[in-house]
Amino acid sequence: QVELVESGGGSVQAGGSLRISCAASGFTASRYCMAWFRQGPGKEREGVAAISPGGGITYYDDSVKGRFTISQADAKNTVYLQMSSLKPEDTATYYCAARSIACSRPLNGNVYDIWGQGTQVTVSS
Repeated sequence: QVELVESGGGSVQAGGSLRISCAASGFTASRYCMAWFRQGPGKEREGVAAISPGGGITYYDDSVKGRFTISQADAKNTVYLQMSSLKPEDTATYYCAARSIACSRPLNGNVYDIWGQGTQVTVSS
C-alpha cells in the first residue's frame, strides 16, 4: 500500500526551529519527486519545497528560501523539512506529496498523485 505519513508538527515561538518528517511506504521515495506543501487558515495550498529523484536538486518557494531545507534519508525512506527562523505566517498544515516522474513544475500541487494527511505547525509571536 502506497502511503505518506507526516510527523513532527507542533507549536513553536517565532524565531524558533522545527523539523517535520514524511515517512513513505509502498514505494521508494528517493526515486520520486518529493515535496512539501502547506495550507494556512483561510489560504490556498502553496508549494514550499521539493527535492528531485536522487536528491540532487532542491526547489524552494521564495517565502522560505534561506530558512527551510528539504532533505531525504534513503535508509529510512523519509523526507524531512527543517524549518528555521519561523514566522507566524508559517502557521499551516504541512502536507507531504510524491510523484513518480521528474520534478517538472515541482511546487505545483496539481502534478502530485500521492499525498499525506498533514501535520500542523503553529508559530506564535
